[in-house]
Amino acid sequence: MTPDRAFEDAYPQLQSVIKKILTYFHNFSILFSMEKFLPFLDMFQKDSVRVEVCKSIMDVFIKHQQEPTRDPVILNALLHVCKTMHDSVNALTVDDEKRALALLINGFIRMVSFGRDFEQQLSFCVEARATFCNLEPVLIQLIHTVNQLSMETRRVMGGNHSRKTAAFVRACAAYSFITIPSLSNIFNRLHLYLLSGQVALANQCLSQADSFLKAAVSVLPEVPRGISVEGKLRSSEPFLLDFINNFLSTLLVVPDHPEQGVLYLVRGLLNMVQDYTWEDNSDAKVRVYISALQLLAAMSQESYLYTIPKVNSNETLYGGDPKFVTEINRVCETLIRQVLDYLKTLNQEELPGARRQGNLAFSLFTCLLAHGDLRNNKLNQLAVNLWNLSHKNGCCDTRTSVRTLDHIKQQAQRPDMSHLSDMLLRLSLQSRT
Repeated sequence: MTPDRAFEDAYPQLQSVIKKILTYFHNFSILFSMEKFLPFLDMFQKDSVRVEVCKSIMDVFIKHQQEPTRDPVILNALLHVCKTMHDSVNALTVDDEKRALALLINGFIRMVSFGRDFEQQLSFCVEARATFCNLEPVLIQLIHTVNQLSMETRRVMGGNHSRKTAAFVRACAAYSFITIPSLSNIFNRLHLYLLSGQVALANQCLSQADSFLKAAVSVLPEVPRGISVEGKLRSSEPFLLDFINNFLSTLLVVPDHPEQGVLYLVRGLLNMVQDYTWEDNSDAKVRVYISALQLLAAMSQESYLYTIPKVNSNETLYGGDPKFVTEINRVCETLIRQVLDYLKTLNQEELPGARRQGNLAFSLFTCLLAHGDLRNNKLNQLAVNLWNLSHKNGCCDTRTSVRTLDHIKQQAQRPDMSHLSDMLLRLSLQSRT
C-alpha cells in the first residue's frame, strides 16, 4: 500500500477527530491557537475531503460564535479555511455547491467586527474582496457590509461629517463602485447601484451618488427579456418595472448636477425607456411614463414629500423658479401625449386590446386626479375623456370605479376642490357587456 493510499484510508478517522473536537470545544480563539490544529487540516490531501472539513468548521463557528469578533487568531485561521473553500470552486462546480460555500463565507464576514475602527473594517473588506472574488454572493455581501459601514459612520457622527469621516465614506462609495461591475447578474448590479447611490446621498456624497445613478441608467439597456429565476426562464419586465419605480422614487431627492441641465437624470431614464426593446404587446413602457408623471408632479411642489437631511433637493436649488416648473410641465405634456398616442394604437375590437386600453386609461385618469390641476379646463376634460374610455367596453372593475367616485365626492366637498363637482356630473358608470 502506498503512503498516499494509507492517508486516504485514514481520512474517515481523521475527520472523526475533527468532528469530536468541534462537538465539545467552541472557544475558537484557543482552538485556532493550538500549534497543531491548522497543520492537522493539511493532512487532508484530497481536495474534496479538505473542503468538507472546512465546511464543518465554518458551520460550527457560525452556530456557536455568540459575538462578532476581531480576534486576529480567529480571523487569520478562518480566512485560511474560507479561502480553501473558495479556491475549490471551478467551472464544474454546481450552483448549489457555490451557494452553500457562499453562505458559509458570508456567515464568517457578518461575524467580523472591528468596533469603532471603521478603517480596519474597510481594509478587511478589501482583503476579502480579493480573496473571494469568484463567488458573487460573497461580493454582494461585502458591498452591503461597506454600505452599512458608511451608514454607521453617519450615525456615529450624527450626520455631521468631519473632513476625515467625509473622506472615509467617499472611500466606501469607491469600494462599491469598483466592485459592482464585477457582478454577472444584471439585477444585482442595478439594485446595488441604486442602494449605494442612496447611501452616498445620505452621507452627502453628491458626486458619488450621481455616478451610481448614472451607472444604473447606463446598465438598463443591457437587461435581457428573460432571466432565470430558480432554474426557470421568466420575463424580466416585472423585475425591471419594479426597479424603475424604485429608481423614480429616489430621483425626487436627487439634486440636478450643475453642469448637466434640468432633470437630466429623469431625461436619461426616459430616453432609455423609449429606446429599450420591450416585449411584444407589452404596456410596460407606458406604465413607466405614468409613474414618471407622478414623480414630476411631486417635483413641482414647493415642499417635497420627503428629503434627505443636509442634501438640498431641487425644491431648494430652484426655489420654485417658474422656468423649472415650466420645464416639468413640458416633459409632462410630452409623456401624456405619448400615452394618448399609444392608447389609440390598441385594438378595441378584441377583448385583450380593449381591456389593456381600459386599464391604461384608468391608470392615467387616477394619476391626473391625484396629481393634476383639474381646475385647468383642458386637463379636466382630458380626465373625463379618460374615464369614459376606460369604461367604454365594460372592462373597468366596477367596485374600483365606485370607490373612485366616492373619493371624488368627498374631495369635492372641500372649498378649494369645488371644481370636482362639475367634473363628477360627467363621470358615469357602465356595466360590463
